[in-house]
Amino acid sequence: MRRADRLFQIVQLIRGRRLTTAAFLAQRLEVSERTVYRDVADLQRQGVPVEGEAGVGYRLGAGFDLPPLMFTQDEASALVAAARLAQSWVDSAMARDMETALGKILSVLPLAARASAESIALYAPALVLDERTRTRLQTLREAVQSHHKLSMDYRDVAGAPSQRIVRPLGCFYWGKVWTFSAWCELRSDFRDFRLDRIDAIEVLPERFRDEPGKTLAEMLRRMEAAPLKPVPLQQP
Repeated sequence: MRRADRLFQIVQLIRGRRLTTAAFLAQRLEVSERTVYRDVADLQRQGVPVEGEAGVGYRLGAGFDLPPLMFTQDEASALVAAARLAQSWVDSAMARDMETALGKILSVLPLAARASAESIALYAPALVLDERTRTRLQTLREAVQSHHKLSMDYRDVAGAPSQRIVRPLGCFYWGKVWTFSAWCELRSDFRDFRLDRIDAIEVLPERFRDEPGKTLAEMLRRMEAAPLKPVPLQQP
């Protein structure tokens, strides 16, 4: 990869994440971390507002952007494939948004690239999720985004019922079932819940703020620190 292309890719990778480490950039670009440090320093000298420092992570300063890019034929095909596969596994509202977004992307592609992308032979069976699960998933996804607490009636693996007040953090798909991760106020700890074991759920008017030790980032750090006992396998 030419150095100019690598610098451009660094900007693209940093702009797409909240915080990007040198280790991540080095892995993606197949270079050393020392090379990443030099490249970032060069970008900063050229006026690109890359904030952060070595050992911590980088992000782009507010207000900085690049002109929109045209997708390559392979990138467009990848987007079509991803949308087709994902639409069967998400809630109805997000599936519709995917279809709309995909249409907008395809509409600006050259005819040859569009035809190639639309003809990719990758599909997923329709209606994999039942409507009850789709509705639950949408409720949870929107609560995660809006930071609303949830009240729910839940059954554990043995069928024992409990009522929980939780701070929803994220939804996860495991191949057969959806779970969602949350900070459980009953257990004062992170817990994961299967969507098919939720008997009732209510979005509460109370919102929550991210607090140290109760965030998705903290939960993921615990998962990485204990790979043999991931959080999704805990019993609520």
